[in-house]
Amino acid sequence: MILEIVSPEATLFKGEITAITLPGVDGSFQILNNHAPIVSILKQGTVKITAPNFKFNKEVAGKFTKVNDQNYTLEIASGTIEMKSNKVIVLAD
Repeated sequence: MILEIVSPEATLFKGEITAITLPGVDGSFQILNNHAPIVSILKQGTVKITAPNFKFNKEVAGKFTKVNDQNYTLEIASGTIEMKSNKVIVLAD
């Protein structure tokens, strides 16, 4: 599936992923490939991304924390998420 993470300053990430875990207001939840459509509000917490490979722009790479070669995390203050047609869009603060 495709993930796009957008902040007010820039697009932080756009690429192919296999899973994403998000801090929802009612608890953490995970989205996998071909997940049903969903829209949700996010609270402060950690976004965990699993992907076969990561390519970041140099100016935003410092916002992500590497766990291992296929897993990165991103701290957010709040946001929203939409999953539709195997594309995840995260609007994050």
